[in-house]
Amino acid sequence: MSPELVVALILVLAVVLVALGLGLNRLSARRSRPSGHAAGPGDGGATATAPEPPAPPGPPTAGEPGSSPSAPTGTLPREPASAPPVRPDVPAGVVEPVAPARPRLADRLGKARAVLAGVLGGVRVRGVDDETWESLEETLLLADVGVRTSAEVLATVQARAAAERVGDGEGLVALLREELEACLSGRDRRLHRREGGLSVWLFVGVNGVGKTTTIAKVAAAERGEGHRVLLAAADTFRAAAADQLAAWAERVGVPVVRGQEGADPGSVVFDAIEAARTRDVDLVLVDTAGRLHTKVNLMAELAKLQRIVERTPGALQEVLLVIDATTGQNGLAQARQFAEAVGVTGVVLTKLDGTAKGGIVLAIEAELGIPVKLVGVGEGPGDLVPFDPAEFVAALVQ
Repeated sequence: MSPELVVALILVLAVVLVALGLGLNRLSARRSRPSGHAAGPGDGGATATAPEPPAPPGPPTAGEPGSSPSAPTGTLPREPASAPPVRPDVPAGVVEPVAPARPRLADRLGKARAVLAGVLGGVRVRGVDDETWESLEETLLLADVGVRTSAEVLATVQARAAAERVGDGEGLVALLREELEACLSGRDRRLHRREGGLSVWLFVGVNGVGKTTTIAKVAAAERGEGHRVLLAAADTFRAAAADQLAAWAERVGVPVVRGQEGADPGSVVFDAIEAARTRDVDLVLVDTAGRLHTKVNLMAELAKLQRIVERTPGALQEVLLVIDATTGQNGLAQARQFAEAVGVTGVVLTKLDGTAKGGIVLAIEAELGIPVKLVGVGEGPGDLVPFDPAEFVAALVQ
């Protein structure tokens, strides 16, 4: 190979190497330039673009700090609902009951009203005659108003009808309604409590009348009005009775004092009063054993419980006799026996919605002078209501 040819090859090789080096340098410069760098000379005419804003962070996945498993993916978690105010007297875990609407007696006393409805309807159509008085007397007796009370009511109505010359049926029904309401007026139906001190209410009555359930409903109502309530399970003859009261106490959120099965009921009442003092309780409700009113020794024990409560001056405010309205005139006999033993201050009449013998209210008040203070017209917590004579008579005589 000639020397000229060798020199030419070397020159060509040098040019190729130089061109290759320039290309590699330009490629390296492009790779190292920021994406927002403005185009300059030699950049091949590429236009500058503003950097895209960073994407917002997605919702945290489960397990990450701040994650909320209940929040839907891609949405902001909702703010927690405002919590209800915390009452210091409500034990943890106890749900505050919502006060139900007060039941109307007109809606609950259908059975008792039906006893009078047929006869009163006939009186309105027929008017007043000798048969009218016989029909009315029979109907009042069927409603368990009692022989004595029925006779007194009708005698007064008959005298007024003659004096006022009422001869139409509608006018006579109006007189009957007024007289029945008058028989129930003038009674003190308040549930008494001592201001600024401890009050005790004794609940007495025979087995099966709904005494324990009544106490629970009263406790819930009193607690709802802001009173501090304690229950005393003084029925120590049956373990189931104390268990039932304890279950109710937990349900309505009040404390209960109980003793061993067979323990002295008087000791339970004494302990309950002492516990009430230490816990700043202002109302103690005492559940006593369901006692047959023919058992003299058991009635004497009730009197003993009453004396224990009376050791705290002014504490005993109510002795409430619970009567099942379906027992009719037998309930009147119970009331008489208990009144003689412990001085009953008021009657709680249960199951009034399930009987046609609503007239027992009139018999109790007319013959014994004991006011009916509460009536049960259903099984719900709000179905134990204060007794209203005008509402009661209006529900019966329509």
